[in-house]
Amino acid sequence: MKAMILAAGLGTRLLPMTQEKPKPLFLIAGRPLLDILIRTLRDSHCEAVIINTHHLAEMIDEFVQAQDYGIPVHTRYEPTLLDTGGAIKNVEDFWDENPLLVINGDIFTNIDLAQIHRFHLSHKHPVTLALHDYSQFNNVWVDSNDHITGFGDTAPCPPPGRNLKPDATPVQPSQPLWRSRLMTTSANDRQLAFTGIQVLDPQVLSFIPERTPCSIIDIYCEMIRAGITLKAFVPGNHYWHDIGTMTGHRRAAREALARKALGKAVPEIGEGILAWSELKGDGSDRTWHRVSLGKTSVIMVDHGPPPEDRTCEADSFVDIGQHLLNKGVPVPHIYGYDRPTGLVALQDLGDLHLQTVVRRTGDQVEILAHYKAVIDLLITMAVEGAKGFNPAFTYQTAWYDRDLIIEREAKYFVAAFLNGYKGLRTDFEKLKEGFELFAKRALETGLVGFLHRDFQSRNILVRNEKYYVIDFQGGRLGPLPYDLASLLIDPYVELPEDIQQDLLAYYLDRLSGSVPVDHEDFLRAYKYCAINRNLQILGAFGFLSRVKAKTDFEAYIQAALASLKTRLSTIESDCPQLVRIVNGI
Repeated sequence: MKAMILAAGLGTRLLPMTQEKPKPLFLIAGRPLLDILIRTLRDSHCEAVIINTHHLAEMIDEFVQAQDYGIPVHTRYEPTLLDTGGAIKNVEDFWDENPLLVINGDIFTNIDLAQIHRFHLSHKHPVTLALHDYSQFNNVWVDSNDHITGFGDTAPCPPPGRNLKPDATPVQPSQPLWRSRLMTTSANDRQLAFTGIQVLDPQVLSFIPERTPCSIIDIYCEMIRAGITLKAFVPGNHYWHDIGTMTGHRRAAREALARKALGKAVPEIGEGILAWSELKGDGSDRTWHRVSLGKTSVIMVDHGPPPEDRTCEADSFVDIGQHLLNKGVPVPHIYGYDRPTGLVALQDLGDLHLQTVVRRTGDQVEILAHYKAVIDLLITMAVEGAKGFNPAFTYQTAWYDRDLIIEREAKYFVAAFLNGYKGLRTDFEKLKEGFELFAKRALETGLVGFLHRDFQSRNILVRNEKYYVIDFQGGRLGPLPYDLASLLIDPYVELPEDIQQDLLAYYLDRLSGSVPVDHEDFLRAYKYCAINRNLQILGAFGFLSRVKAKTDFEAYIQAALASLKTRLSTIESDCPQLVRIVNGI
């Protein structure tokens, strides 16, 4: 078997990306699609491949020349685009007396190419088109015998054909009413979509004009008008993606990444159709899916296309996640990352959060046991995660510092909660002196480690009585009291103050076993870290409720506000105006 890959297109639907790279060289899970196609053909017992080129042809030439596929791989440059039919005619010298398999250079699929070739050899007709049911592109008409009767959206009638070449010898129709048959439908006729995979006998070449741009579909219409039967091969249990659009490319990338991840989760996993179920997100704009094949599943996180010139959220998610895993912190295994699309595949640890576990039980002893186990985990993450932590992992700031506290906690609180959510007209500058003091005192502790910065009950999963940390992409270095405060004042759970104090004492006792701790210094910093975290929580709830219309967060505003009032009451002299504003809500 010989094969041709159609790769000359301009890729206009993928502009501006195709200005610098031809579509067949776009990456799918880290590999150029052209490489995937050539290796698939080789593994399907293809003996030689030819690729037609035009747009950025030199890049395809260089890529092919740098590979070693073990079979001949040629390119054929088209100075002027010849369209699909003209391109096939242009490689006539590559053909021999055997059928040629032709495949579009912009499809990603697991359709069995060797099976299509065997199917073609099993019948006497000169063309086999691989078709499937794909509603967006269903415009090929097929009768009950899997014979193709035409192409079009509304009726199985080929478009008017041009005159056949003088040397073409039309085959006489098997019955005199073949033209009228093409104009009508029957109850058994159906519409399917062309996959871009076809097998052609050399006979087809006689219908294609020399050095003239033409569509192979127009040639097939002429052949049908001449009474020649074209055969449909309809595969099953397959995936197929056209990467010719941004949406198609993303779908292909996520399919490839999901299958790669499932293979890492269970190496012996087989083929099959993936089941995608969207998961409810939380505060971010990312989308989440559980992808299943049989009893095995992984989680796919879509961060969206990243900027090319700087570290993005997905980069941080992957780099920090791998760093924490290497340090023995229980986080999900990251099975794969496709940076061009911002897709990340990770271990599926289920849906049970610490919030749910705690709210299901009213037993204080059980609640304390859960939280003590989580605190042990937190200490490991803070101490071990700081070792060898590379600030380049971070996509926001490398440190939890004064600027972050002022801009992303204090200002956020004023703009998004006081003014945006509550409708007040609070002047930040009049409160700035107090916020500066909060920042200064939160940072006075000498205890610095890895900081998650959103360490709360919804970011802790429980599975088989073990605890796992998620959503660590905002990690950086910072004061140890901050994450503890995030955990204890968490409005999703509303731990009673006495339990908070018991757990604070437990943390200090356990931390003292790992690093020297000045308890007075820690507790003073903890007080202000808790206030800053409380400001951030309310700012986030206000923003998510009003701007993002995620009104579920409103249910937790009263708890967060009550917590802030309690904490401000202990330092009223530091910022009396803020205390008056908050108490007045």
